[in-house]
Amino acid sequence: MISITVYVLKGTKRYVGLINNLERRLTEHKRKSSKGSQIIGEFKLIYTKEFPNYKTARQYKKYLKSGAGRAWLDKFEDGQIQP
Repeated sequence: MISITVYVLKGTKRYVGLINNLERRLTEHKRKSSKGSQIIGEFKLIYTKEFPNYKTARQYKKYLKSGAGRAWLDKFEDGQIQP
């Protein structure tokens, strides 16, 4: 069974993505082989969460990009809450 990972990168901006092979995707970001990578510059992986299917992962990614999700990520980055 393939798991899907939702991940958050912090660079000049915050980037939320989802992928089935996180290690490969991080390598692609480091090589700046995508437009998103070029926008955030140097980055740090700050959060990951795995899901059993694409649909659930996509819904969670959408939440993290919403106002409530961005507020949660702000608190998470500040250490006010744990995942």
